[in-house]
Amino acid sequence: MPFDTTDMETFRGEIRTWLAANCPAGMRDGDMTQDSICWGGKNWVFESDDQKTWLEVCAANGLTCPTWPVEYGGGGFTRDQEKIWLEELENIDARMPLLSFGIWMLGPALLHFGSHEQKLHYLPPICRGEIRWCQGYSEPGAGSDLASVQSKGENKGDHWIVNGQKVWTSYADQADWIFALIRTDGEAAKHKGISFLLFDMHGGGVTTRPIKLISGASPFCETFFDDVKVPKEQIVGTENKGWDVAKYLLTHEREMISSSGSSRGAGRGLGKVLSDAGNGEMDASLRAEAMACDIEEMAVELTIERYKDQAAGGQGVGDASAMLKYAGTELNKRKHELFMSAGGSTALAWDGDMGSLPADWLRTKANSIEGGTSEVMLSIISKRVLGLPG
Repeated sequence: MPFDTTDMETFRGEIRTWLAANCPAGMRDGDMTQDSICWGGKNWVFESDDQKTWLEVCAANGLTCPTWPVEYGGGGFTRDQEKIWLEELENIDARMPLLSFGIWMLGPALLHFGSHEQKLHYLPPICRGEIRWCQGYSEPGAGSDLASVQSKGENKGDHWIVNGQKVWTSYADQADWIFALIRTDGEAAKHKGISFLLFDMHGGGVTTRPIKLISGASPFCETFFDDVKVPKEQIVGTENKGWDVAKYLLTHEREMISSSGSSRGAGRGLGKVLSDAGNGEMDASLRAEAMACDIEEMAVELTIERYKDQAAGGQGVGDASAMLKYAGTELNKRKHELFMSAGGSTALAWDGDMGSLPADWLRTKANSIEGGTSEVMLSIISKRVLGLPG
């Protein structure tokens, strides 16, 4: 349904009424764990009819990507309207209808660099949750030094033949398509000669192999390209200038990862979550640490909102995304250490009332590696944000 966007309070009331009528009861539990998130994709299996209904009704109204243009499947909301949407979701403890790398990373890059035809072709399926994307950036010899990628695209006129390997490719074994950095000019300088290509993971020549992590899960994969045919129209931006796209996308990835520090507790303060878990009893020192984390979390959230508003105004986030990423991921690690400390011996159980606390805690260690290590983020902050000498 179209919402009245002329007055914010009227808009809020309409969103509230719409949610009351359309958000299924099963999606009002605030559960946003890895097992309950709807990632979408061709092979996605919905956990329930409620999850399927929730995705479909939100996608039909542009609410999976509320700030994207309506013609590309979004809601056409302003940032202020998006804030209201998110606040009203939180007020009823509703789950997000869809989360994906297509929404967080590829979509913003396509909106900025893609042709109109590419936007029409790729963005609506992302909004509807029909295509699940993965990111082909890191390689065995190109992690923090990402511009050293060596996966090669050989020019064959109307297409490239791609060969190479990627690593730490999150959910590659479940993805339908990949956006990847491929070296298409081996003679160019390191940051040049790279193109940003899109291609089908099941079109032939792509194989994946999950990597088992210390947490016991296998979200990361090794990904191999053997004579993969990629049509020329599946390049985003200009040939050999994919680094520009890559840098832009990284700001959105780091902003997304920075939000991990406030992803647990469904809007409740950390102290309240810990107190509930411990039947109201908590050591005074832990209580003090929890309050400090709550304060820091509010500061991180407000800073993210400020930079999002600046980006909406055309200023962009740029290198400040490194600050957001560092603060959010380090906070997330501290929070999960508190969960482990507060839980005592019961927190060692791999499956418990609060899920697998040890697995969640171990997973947070990757937050300060993926999207750029904390050490790299500090280097970017010192040189490009603070202007300190190298």
